[in-house]
Amino acid sequence: MLRHRLTDREWEAIHDLFPPKARTGRPPRDRRPIVDALLWILRTGAPWRDLPEEFGPWGTAWDLFDKWNADGTLDAILSRLRAARIDAGAIDDELWCIDGTVVRAARCAAGGAKKKTRTSRRITPWGGPAAASPRRSTSCATVMANRSIST
Repeated sequence: MLRHRLTDREWEAIHDLFPPKARTGRPPRDRRPIVDALLWILRTGAPWRDLPEEFGPWGTAWDLFDKWNADGTLDAILSRLRAARIDAGAIDDELWCIDGTVVRAARCAAGGAKKKTRTSRRITPWGGPAAASPRRSTSCATVMANRSIST
């Protein structure tokens, strides 16, 4: 799983975005494996609960992902890593491509008219046609209920 981890150079570019360890209280988890866990989840598309144990508890990774996404830390990480790759010449800063195998559109996004059918289908509510309209009179139902069938 080395391809899902940060290199030392990439970690050096972002390590100062995280606060230093506090002198009191429980020491926090090392941030590098957490960032590696986030990269693993984002690159594989796996559910959070399928995070390999070597990255630590999935709940910790999710909590920090949610926190860092809300406070802008993930945006800062992305900006620094992108800048480092551009400076190294690994990315052309003028060309950005989107992989079409990952981008999905809803069916209605295709545009065009609705599909026309040869026969027009009428939708009947549950209970048949009688349930669709209110009764105009109850006398008809009362007479039918009181009739006897004896001869």
